[in-house]
Amino acid sequence: MHDLLCGKLLGDGCLIKQGTRKPRFQFTHCKNDKGWSEYCYEQLSDSLPLNSPKYRKIVDTRMAAGFTESYIVQSRTSDEFSKLYEIWYPQRKKELPFSYIKEYFNEKTFAWWYQDDGHLKQENGIVKKVIFSTDSFTPLENQFLIDFLQKKYHLSFSIDAQNRLILYDQFQILYFLKLVGPYIHESMNRKRQSLNGSKVIAERSTIYLPNEFIVKNPTVEINHQYKKLPTLMALTENHTEFFKENISVQNETVITKPYQIKIKENYKDILVKLKCKTGLTISQITVHCFRL
Repeated sequence: MHDLLCGKLLGDGCLIKQGTRKPRFQFTHCKNDKGWSEYCYEQLSDSLPLNSPKYRKIVDTRMAAGFTESYIVQSRTSDEFSKLYEIWYPQRKKELPFSYIKEYFNEKTFAWWYQDDGHLKQENGIVKKVIFSTDSFTPLENQFLIDFLQKKYHLSFSIDAQNRLILYDQFQILYFLKLVGPYIHESMNRKRQSLNGSKVIAERSTIYLPNEFIVKNPTVEINHQYKKLPTLMALTENHTEFFKENISVQNETVITKPYQIKIKENYKDILVKLKCKTGLTISQITVHCFRL
């Protein structure tokens, strides 16, 4: 259970201790996320002494309704939670235990943390950014997470003005969503990519190609390369391997030259699908065609 507990403690979970009493583990989710609360309880309760989710209503004059509604899961005491408290709360205040995270963090951890404290911003089927609400962590702790995620998953998170972790690169975002996808609960489907409303490709498009490619008749030659699009689509079926093979290429700074072309109608649909699926721009997809 340590991988799931790690995700929960990075997210909405905590260990509470009153006076000399033994610590208890608890997590709280809003009423609308009842399904997620129940799922987390079901996954953890076979191994941990947890009480089932309980409805809670609290008066809060800051809210339009005048109150908040949530479901809280709280544990009974156990030696396991006492050990965890010493690891996560060495000074009676939560501190990220770097060695513990390095040992137990995996894709399940990532997914549970994301479902607790992550947000996916997207427009018209295009992912824009992933945000993790880490504003309660210290700058040192957030820098550790940035370095750790870069080393373990090659994901380039940064810190915004609100001390949150942000991932902007579309190619990396879609790789991240593939990593956590198998562990996203149906009640959290809003945190998956939506392909509704994807933009169509304009009548004339500007394609940027590295100077290594010499193109004399752009429209003809680039459309000829698009014959490889089905092959490229097949390669992206294993998005994890495709990402690992191409992440270094995506981060390279290269000098490019613009080409104004008219893309054939029969290639537009698959280009849009590849753009949504991989997070690559049309120009980057075109470069991949040239290099196949």
